[in-house]
Amino acid sequence: MISAVKNNTTTVVVSQGQSRNPQKRAIEQAIADAVGKIEGVDVLIVPHLYDLPKSSESFALLSAIEHDLIVVSWIYSRAAHWVLDRNGVQGQIRQVLLGQADDVDEPANDDSPTEDDRQVDHVTDLFPRPERKISCLDLKVANDADTFVHEIRRLLGSQEESTSLPVIGGSIRQVEEQTGRRWYPVIDFDRCTNCMECVDFCLFGVYGVDQGENILVEQPDNCRKGCPACSRVCPENAIIFPQHKAPAIAGAETEGDEGFKIDLSQLFGAPTKDDDPIATAARERDEQLLLAGRDAIGINDQLKKRQIDNANQPKDQLDELIDSLDASDL
Repeated sequence: MISAVKNNTTTVVVSQGQSRNPQKRAIEQAIADAVGKIEGVDVLIVPHLYDLPKSSESFALLSAIEHDLIVVSWIYSRAAHWVLDRNGVQGQIRQVLLGQADDVDEPANDDSPTEDDRQVDHVTDLFPRPERKISCLDLKVANDADTFVHEIRRLLGSQEESTSLPVIGGSIRQVEEQTGRRWYPVIDFDRCTNCMECVDFCLFGVYGVDQGENILVEQPDNCRKGCPACSRVCPENAIIFPQHKAPAIAGAETEGDEGFKIDLSQLFGAPTKDDDPIATAARERDEQLLLAGRDAIGINDQLKKRQIDNANQPKDQLDELIDSLDASDL
């Protein structure tokens, strides 16, 4: 029987990295030890969130927590939030300052979108998440534990130095369970409009719909390792692959056009001169179909329509950058 973490104001979750790198383990443990001394705060150390199945002990513990969460992990903050969400640990995103420019102020409490921001309904508009706050910190943004402890204290409203605090904090609990490295898509429901294009595009049975006809990643382990093709065809850039090498696909917040799907690295070495996200996605899907002993599909009529629609959209700053690079004949 799973015993729940006690009902304090906040639980800090430390998600361990996939590797056993001693420097990473030292940072994780130092954060847990320091935060564990803060009164009223519990610490839960779990394996890598992305690799855990929904049926794991870690998610059983996390699902029983109703108060605010602060999560530190080795994936982008946006990716971590939606990994939690898909496994039943839901709440409102609380923006963090760590990793932002020094002069960025904490966002105001009023997160209500304007009419311009919400031209279409997103899944979370129709199915709001609980009011409790979930803050996700990306452990890749700094090399020392103190940076993360300072941000956690700020989020908690605790300004005291750890040296002045007696050891009267909450519990520190570590969950030991075996995991294997996984590869599957995670949906950002703040962006997803339930258009079902991912269902039509993916031919490996990864996606499905729930009883309310909402998109879900139904068979995550059917996904082909290393293939991010569905993320490129999503109109809202709502599909995340947390382990992908390209930040835009792995869940990093991107400036400007949120619909941008192609890696910045490909600007300087694209497979073909006129390659675009749709062509890249079709090629990636065909590679996986052939590896699975199936026939390639190529760019079908639906994808061709998407290409035409994309070409007719107004140019953004990235398009202008590409045009200027082409004009310079580098």
